[in-house]
Amino acid sequence: MKNLTTYYAFIVSLTGFLFGFDTAVISGANLPLKALWQTSDWFHGFFIMSVALWGTVIGALLGGIPCHHLGRKNTLFWIGVMFLVSALGTALATDPFVFSFYRFVGGVAIGASSIAAPTYVSEISQAYQRGRRVGLYQINIVSGILVAYVSNYLLQGVGDHNDWRWMLAAEIIPAIIYLAFILDIPESPRWLILKQKDESAAQKVLKKITTGKIDQLLLSIKHDSLRSKKMKLFSAKNRLPLFLAGIIAIFNQLSGINFILYYAPEIMEKAGFVTTTSLLGAVCIGFTNLIFTLIGMSLIDKTGRKQLMLIGSMGYIISLGLVSYGFYDSSSPLFILTSILIFIAAHGIGQGAVIWVFISEIFPNKVRAMGQSFGAGVHWGGAAMITLFGAVLIDTLMPFQIFMVFMALMILQFVFVWRYMPETKGLELENLHSKLAQKLYEKFPSDHKT
Repeated sequence: MKNLTTYYAFIVSLTGFLFGFDTAVISGANLPLKALWQTSDWFHGFFIMSVALWGTVIGALLGGIPCHHLGRKNTLFWIGVMFLVSALGTALATDPFVFSFYRFVGGVAIGASSIAAPTYVSEISQAYQRGRRVGLYQINIVSGILVAYVSNYLLQGVGDHNDWRWMLAAEIIPAIIYLAFILDIPESPRWLILKQKDESAAQKVLKKITTGKIDQLLLSIKHDSLRSKKMKLFSAKNRLPLFLAGIIAIFNQLSGINFILYYAPEIMEKAGFVTTTSLLGAVCIGFTNLIFTLIGMSLIDKTGRKQLMLIGSMGYIISLGLVSYGFYDSSSPLFILTSILIFIAAHGIGQGAVIWVFISEIFPNKVRAMGQSFGAGVHWGGAAMITLFGAVLIDTLMPFQIFMVFMALMILQFVFVWRYMPETKGLELENLHSKLAQKLYEKFPSDHKT
């Protein structure tokens, strides 16, 4: 049963691989497309680099709707179709507008996947393994990022000046593999009870994936469903989860992680690397991200979410300070690359390991998909803004100034985590929301009165 749950979680988490690949593959096409279409910095920043992230915002904000009404499994299938269409369309694009449209489609798929995949995996996992199972999604994201960087590096120069087409077309392969396997998963038992009222089907799924007392778990799920029958996402009862999800999501982007991932080769060039070496530096970033995300995932159900966030926040502050100093002092490219790798390590252990797990846990069953949609929407809205202004920031501000601002914002994240973020490890989903609210209301009695 444990292996079967892991198998289902892994298949669903392959959307994370497509997410990561689609997110990072544009870094290899960034400079070639800028030279090919000769667009302005604003046009390039919006239509070429950040348009996918605006699609991601739409996918995140609306992804909870099909996830809630059509089911987790059906939503996950159509997400795979959209990734495949996006890969084909961008690889064959003949002008920046067609290219931007298909990048937008891929962005919608990314946003929807950040709702459906963590929601599904959290609902089929038992409490003691939920962090690691949902964490498979994040591991696949960073794996996709790494493979995209490696693919870009290996495909550089293939097809003369059309190597960017091969870089983007490479996503077709994992998209087809994902679609071949996603039909093999069952529907979420919690959705079957919540939306379909199909207790028999839910019981069959639970027998496959649960080692505990199924009848007791079924009663708990049904009770939670009845208790939250008329619950709405934007209500007083969900004010605290909304606050926590929104703040952790926006801080994730204010760290500068997407700025670095999207503009890695360009940042490397400003640090003194030549173009070929800058792509290799991006590979180092992707590899470091994977290694330290794996470390974070191995600790998340032991050390806990909050402790990992505190460790990651301190790593952010130190590494961003070093990067800023490196650019200010015109240090060697190796020093700057090393400092960026420390930043990536801090992200992998902290925010990278925690964000999707934490947001998928803190909302009740009734509004989990919509709550995940809210958190992901905030996350991707921030990512889109950072990436939109990235091209302009690189050309108008000194690099040390950009990283100094990110460092100051991460000091604020440390204070938020230390002061407000609760620990959620080891609690069943049906109990977590009420216990979370009780603990926070005890700490902030004024909230309890309202």
